[in-house]
Order: sequence, then structure tokens, then C-alpha cells
Amino acid sequence: MAITKETTIAAIEVVGQYKHVQVATDTVVKEDDTEISKTRHRHTLEPCAIDFSDNSKVETDISGEHADVQAVCNTVWTDAVKESYRKYLQDTKPPTSS
Repeated sequence: MAITKETTIAAIEVVGQYKHVQVATDTVVKEDDTEISKTRHRHTLEPCAIDFSDNSKVETDISGEHADVQAVCNTVWTDAVKESYRKYLQDTKPPTSS
């Protein structure tokens, strides 16, 4: 009786004006080559973040992502997209309490 677990990329999607990258991964558990469990996990990557102390752009760390996900991010997250998203974040910053 051999139990195995495999995680694969099910989908990589680019959505919206700011090119958010959505990733779906499937984890399949098998016993003797018969699937006994399958789960799907989704997460979204944004092109950058912002440091509100000085409104500077903070690069999104994609080093832990699958190589295919990194390739998509590096293709669609141009400097223009990142700067546009940084400006959007700056303009929509929630008010701070006094």
C-alpha cells in the first residue's frame, strides 16, 4: 500500500487592469494509484505593494513560486504596470486615524 501526494499547477490567470496573477494548485493524494483526495488552493499575486511611509513601490517576492508562475509575472508585470498600480494604491490609501 503506497500513498503518494502530488501538487500541480491547475491554472495561471492574469486578471484586471493591474495584471494580478491568480494561481490555482491541485493537491492529489493517491493510494496505490487510486485518487483518495483532491483539494484546490487559490492565491493571488499583485504586481507590487506600497510603503505608505514614503509611497515607494515594494516589489512582490515571487521567488517561492513555481517557475511557470514566475515567467508569467515577469512577462506581464512591466515597469509601467507596476508604477500604475503603485499610483492606484497611493490614491486609494485608507485615511489614517489621528
